[in-house]
Formats: sequence, C-alpha cells, structure tokens
Amino acid sequence: MVFVPSLRLLAVSLVALLEPVSAIWPAPQSFTKGNSSLYLHPKINVTYNGEPVRRPTSSSSSSSFFLSSSNNVGGSAGPGYEGLFTKTPAQQQLVYKEDYFASSLSSKEIVHAGVSRALGSIFSRNIVPWMLQPRGKLSEFEPDLYKGQNWIKSLEIDQTAKDAKTAFKPALAGEVSEAYSLTLSVEGDVKLTADSYIGVLHGLETFTQLFYQHSTGTSWYTPYAPVEIKDEPKYPHRGILLDVARTFMPVKNILRTIDGMATSKLNRLHVHVTDSQSWPLQIISMPEVAEKGAYHSSQTYSPADIDLIQKYGALRGVQVYFEIDMPGHIGSLSLSHPDLIVAYDQWPYQWYCVEPPCGAFKLNDTKVDDFLGKLWDDLLPRVAPYSAYFHTGGDELNRNDSMLDDGIKSNDTEVLRPLLQRFVDKQHERIRKEGLTPLTWEEIPIEWNVNLGKDVVVQTWLGQSSVKNLTSRGHKVIDSNYNFWYLDCGRGQWLNFDNADYAAFSPFLDWCSPYKSWRHVYSYDPAANLTEEEAKLILGGEVAVWAESIDPIALDTIIWPRASAAGEVLWSGRIDPATGQNRTQLDAAPRLSELRERLVARGVQSSSVYMTWCTQDPTGKSCEYPRV
Repeated sequence: MVFVPSLRLLAVSLVALLEPVSAIWPAPQSFTKGNSSLYLHPKINVTYNGEPVRRPTSSSSSSSFFLSSSNNVGGSAGPGYEGLFTKTPAQQQLVYKEDYFASSLSSKEIVHAGVSRALGSIFSRNIVPWMLQPRGKLSEFEPDLYKGQNWIKSLEIDQTAKDAKTAFKPALAGEVSEAYSLTLSVEGDVKLTADSYIGVLHGLETFTQLFYQHSTGTSWYTPYAPVEIKDEPKYPHRGILLDVARTFMPVKNILRTIDGMATSKLNRLHVHVTDSQSWPLQIISMPEVAEKGAYHSSQTYSPADIDLIQKYGALRGVQVYFEIDMPGHIGSLSLSHPDLIVAYDQWPYQWYCVEPPCGAFKLNDTKVDDFLGKLWDDLLPRVAPYSAYFHTGGDELNRNDSMLDDGIKSNDTEVLRPLLQRFVDKQHERIRKEGLTPLTWEEIPIEWNVNLGKDVVVQTWLGQSSVKNLTSRGHKVIDSNYNFWYLDCGRGQWLNFDNADYAAFSPFLDWCSPYKSWRHVYSYDPAANLTEEEAKLILGGEVAVWAESIDPIALDTIIWPRASAAGEVLWSGRIDPATGQNRTQLDAAPRLSELRERLVARGVQSSSVYMTWCTQDPTGKSCEYPRV
C-alpha cells in the first residue's frame, strides 16, 4: 500500500521539523529543556556524595574502556577545553564498561557500576541521529565543531538518603523510592539527586538519553541545555513475564532482556521457570528433577546461573523473581516423580488442560507436600536474597485432572476447593517463612474462591473485568491484560491441523489474535473504570512473553520496543498532565523510535517502530493519519 500524505501535512514548516524532540523515554513527570549545545568529554569529573567515582586498576580487562592522558577518545579537545579537567591518578583509573560488574550489592558499588555503564553507553554505544532528522538536515541539528565548544564540566550525584538494608530486597512494591531529579546548566554543571540508589540508576539512564554521537565520530553532545527534570514512576511494579519452560532461553538472552528493561525503566523480570513441557531449573537436593525434566542437559539453569541473573538485575534496578506454576502446569515433574502427578500426557488433552502434555499435582497426597517442602528448603534461600516475591502460579487448573487421582476421583468444586485452599495456604506459609511475598494467578481467588492472605499479590490476565473484580475485593493486583499486553499473540497457531480440519481452522489464528502492536500496547490504562480506592490497589503490570512459538532468535524482536511502550504507561501514566488527555502517538512515536535506535546500539535487536521516512520527521506529523 502506498501512503500519500496530504498537502497540509507536507507543508509542515522546516522550523518545526528541526525543533529537537524531547527524546526521553519514558516521559518524565516534569521536563524543561533549552536549545544550547554542550559537549561531553570522557574525562568528565564525576562524584558520588562528594567523593570521586573511580575504579581500581584491578578492574581492568581487555574489554574495558580506560581513560588516561594517552587515551585519544574524543579526538582533539577543541578550543576552550584546555585546563578544564584535571588529570589525577584516580581519573586515569576510570573505567567505562557496559558490562561492569560491581564487587558487592552496596549503594556505592552499584552507583559506581551504573556510572561506568552510563558513560560507556554514551561513548561506545551511542547513535548518530541522522535517521531521526529530516533527510540531509543532520548538520542543522548537531552543533558545528568549528564554531566553539562549550563543555560539561562535572556530574555531581547526590543520594539524599542512606539505603536501608531492605533497599536491595524491597518487601513490597513501592517501598523504595525511585524518584530522581536531574539538572544540566548552560555552564556545564550536571547534578543528579535521588533518595535511593535505584533513583540514581534511573537518573543516569535519563542522562544517557540526552546525548548523541557527532557524525564526525569524535565528539558527543547534547543539544538540549539547560535541562531540568523531576521524575518518579506512577506504578512501582513495571515488568516483563518471560516463559523459559515452553522454550528454553539461554542466560545471555535473559541478561540482554534485563539490559533492555533498565533502558526502559522497567523494574521486574518475572521468570516462568517451569511448566508441563519442561523443568529447566536445577534443584541441588533433587538433581533428577532437571536431569529428566529438561528438554536436554544443555538446557538447564544451574544455581550459579540463577545467582548471576538475579545479581545482574539488582545492579540495574531490575528485581528478578521466579514462578513455579502449580498445582496445574506441572506435568514435567512426572518424568522424575510420576507418583506426584496426575493426567500427564493424557489424550485428547483438551479434557485435562489447555495445551499438552497436561499434568497436575495430586491435591490429597502427603508425598506432594513432602516434595514441596524439600523443594522450598533448597530453592527459596537461594533466591530470597535478591527478590521480594515468589510466584506460585495457580492458573488453568482443570477439575477433570482429579478424576484420575485415586485419592479424590472427583471433579466437584465443593470437593476440590478445600483441598486447594489447604494446598495454597501451606505453600504461601512456606514462602513467607523465607521472607518472600507470595503471588498467584487470578483463578485461585476468582474461579476457585480460595481465601488469600492480605499480603498476597494477584496477577490477572483475563481483562479489565477481572481487575475490577479483584480490586473491589481489596486484592493488590499486577495487570497483564491479554487483550493488550500478551506479546506472543497474533503470530498464528502452534497446533497442527489435519486436512479434515483445514477449513474449520483456516487461517489458523491463535487464541488471542490479533498481534498487539506498540500502539495497542500503549493505549491500555490499567486504572480505567476503577474507583479511586480500587486504582490504589494496582501495583503495576507486566507484559507477557509466552514461548510456545518464540525462541531465543526471535526474542528481542518480540519484546522490543513493545515492552517499552507498556513501560511508559506504567512509569508516566496514560494521561498527559499537560493536556489532561491520553498521551498521543504523535509525541510517542518519535521518542520511541529514538529509544529503539539506542536499544539496537546497545546490542538489543529491537523491531522498528516505523519506516525511516517517518522517523526522519521528529514531529511525527508526516505519518499522521490525514483527517479531513
């Protein structure tokens, strides 16, 4: 299809086209900017609470970006640079490294690592924004290197409150402040202030998004000085659910997902780590579970892998937590412990589950309880230091499974409900004992009418009516509305059909079609149609990446930049305070296009927002629908 813009749209003034777009994503709560250009040099003075940010020489590696008097990154300094920066030994030891790993989970180490990554991304993985400016007009956007250079002199980071011990393992969403303020003066002084190390990390990410690489390749600049930003998220829980049981995702893919999340200020990675198809999670005390339950011996997560994933997230302000789905969706355990499971691989499967190979825990067997006690004793102490939550699943339990259970032989809700109540109570009690907050899917309270503790967070996926139902009962909610935020939808069936069924199922759409474009993702408001009191119970949301038809090769393009679109809804709110109306795609598309380019530059293979013809109009109007 050929898009023919109206003459009105083609008449957009060149002045408007060249106006620098407010490129920060997600949109800050308050943001003012100017149009003066400042350059950033690698030898910028950086302090944290009054002390220089530095690295010991032992941090060195071949991939590190060392700064010393002999480092010529940045080319010639240009007029006005001489004597602006000192050359102390501490500065010569500075390392800018995107994969810098802090030596401990302390405020100082995490912030130092954050500075390393932030400056590393500016100087080594930045963008020349030609694709974000009108064709042939980049020179009118970027400053002229030969007409004087004004430099940023310092980056002063002040954390105004000492991080409590719980800051590294918050008990509840919202317990630790994520707010920050960032100012950049025309004289070149930058100040970043935050209450917590997490706020500092968010502010550093915003700082990186102010800068571009000059087309000469020798300088880095911002065209927006002076800048003043005051920012904090609307919702404390902003996440991605990643299914690694239907299809195994290597550790490197998970770490790259965390990188993308930090760039988008998403802060929760929910790993759906087991299901009926496979059990890739190694359990030290029961090695047979993963040995038999994983697809292959190469497709497992060791205790060291889990530790790495959680620490990697903690250093980037992303809390990683895990889900072992139960009592349904647990069939893979039958491969190692068949005496605990009913209905595994029953056929035709639709009588026992929504997708093969089925399998559920026996709800009236003490051996199940013994197994879970051993599982929790092994697993929970290992994940608890880095997480506030543990997810116990609870979705799509089929009553017919218990018809095959010799200890029950019934699918009567009145028979099963008290058994399920006892099961849920026991597992949640064990999870609390390890200092974790239980999460469960919505079917447990809504379909089964199981009573939950007031601390339990309920994740909902069945739509806004479920959100209303749960919040009206007083439940805290994580919203994953499949109509908007299921990113695997619209890509076709994973089922095969015989010729006899061809006509009935063509064109083979999946159950949750259509595909959720970033615009559709962006249009959702979790608080829509709720009372003020009900809306307060929305902790936030998660986009879901179920992996029946997704593998590591496609993972990045499935998630990004659509997860970023949800991230702005959850951080900034669906309503633009400047207009009192829903945030417009005309503002979002250019900024999201820029974020996409930054993601790609940082190694995240994001899908595009739209064609280059559209990105080269910073106003977004060249690709606006032509209203008559």
